Amino acid sequence: MKIKRRQEPVGIVDIGSNSIRLCVYDGASRVPVPLFNEKAVCALGEGMGATGRLNPAGIEMALAAVGRFVALSRAMDCERLDILATAAVRDAADGPDFVAELQRRHNVQVKVLSGGQEAKLAATGVLCGTPDADGIVADLGGGSLELVTVQDGQFGQHVTLPLGVLRMAEAAGEDRGRAAELIDAHLAGVPWLKQGRGRTLYAVGGAWRAIARVCIAQIHHPLTVLDNFALDPREAQHIIELVSTQSRRSIAMVPGVSKKRVANLPLAALLLDKVIRATQPQRLAFSIYGMREGQFYRRLPDRLRTQDPLLWVCRQLSLTNARFPEHGDELMAWMAPLFPGETRHDARLRHAACLVSDSFWNEHPDYRAIQSFLRIMRLPFMGVPHRDRAAIAFTVFNRYQGDEDHPQAQMAIQLLDDADLKRCRVAGTALRLAHTLTGGAPNLLRETRLIADHNDLVLEVPAANPAFALENDRTFDRLAKALECDNLVFRRV
Repeated sequence: MKIKRRQEPVGIVDIGSNSIRLCVYDGASRVPVPLFNEKAVCALGEGMGATGRLNPAGIEMALAAVGRFVALSRAMDCERLDILATAAVRDAADGPDFVAELQRRHNVQVKVLSGGQEAKLAATGVLCGTPDADGIVADLGGGSLELVTVQDGQFGQHVTLPLGVLRMAEAAGEDRGRAAELIDAHLAGVPWLKQGRGRTLYAVGGAWRAIARVCIAQIHHPLTVLDNFALDPREAQHIIELVSTQSRRSIAMVPGVSKKRVANLPLAALLLDKVIRATQPQRLAFSIYGMREGQFYRRLPDRLRTQDPLLWVCRQLSLTNARFPEHGDELMAWMAPLFPGETRHDARLRHAACLVSDSFWNEHPDYRAIQSFLRIMRLPFMGVPHRDRAAIAFTVFNRYQGDEDHPQAQMAIQLLDDADLKRCRVAGTALRLAHTLTGGAPNLLRETRLIADHNDLVLEVPAANPAFALENDRTFDRLAKALECDNLVFRRV
């Protein structure tokens, strides 16, 4: 018997210069979390610099890999399968023949992306997770480097350069000086890169993700999630220099760095250093989202495209795990008087915490605080900086009265400043008070009112409703302490 799936799967095959990957996503989701993800290393672009043609051995592997991926997609009942080819197929003299054979053998359509299309899809992938991205997206592949500006949810100027790691390795070999000259010559021809000054450089691509892992290990960063790991570009350049000079054996010892990436990491590091120098960003952020996610996002219906990716994930978690999912928005409005002058950014994080605040009720009471904290720190949020992830997790940790001396809790405390920590403690304690007052049930909270006025904290509840006949609960006192209020008033009206 065939069971109807809730998802509407969509598949994307990315035929790159080094590898071919199939990602199958839930088409009814705002966030592209893969239902299936598999890569085949075929090295189609190997040797192209000398021959101008695709690697013959890679062609056979690629034909077999795409055949497997097409068969899997059909078995998964994918509503749509997009097969996209990039730099190697685009530039090879026998690229059209390869595409024709793929289409004939597997009865599919293959779209060969132009350099501009590839750049725009990479930028769209970043915008999918970070709609307010502002700066330059740099997507490094095996055959090319795409650079594109992003601002106000749109992409702008873009360029494709023949600076992929495979192509550069073939052109420069082990000669670092020669590689530097080639990179400088190409970047010098892109005058608009100066628009990146003081903004963010979004680094996309597997080789640069491997460098992110090295950075995380070198600075002992408390969270190993790669997406939106960010650091000061000057700090990154010190580590990049280290990558360029370390032995391959030393780099291979870094947790999470693929041995297949090690050989090209020094060259990838040099490329990143040069792009940083050309763009002069204020912030370097590594993104795990690029061309495939851009294609996914481009195909989404408007009803999903316009939704906030963070709040969408939080709502889905609440819908599947919370006792009363509709309570989240009530919590957000109810505690708003405690946060006068709140920025839009901080309000978004508080809203996220409100939405997921009851999603861990079924954990063991002794471990509820730390389990909720760890789950949130590791959830597949999209485009959420580590500091923001820590703020949401620490807020919910406080909602469950977690012990801040716990070694895992220190992970968040390291990422947040004093003002962040106070906001999280206030919001978390307010969440606990609200859930205590109402049992988590919807609509009751609207009958109560919180007032924070200078040194006074007032809680008004309806005297006629026996649901609020609460005795001997100290959460109100803890909220006053978190707010640094001396006068508490519990008022029945």
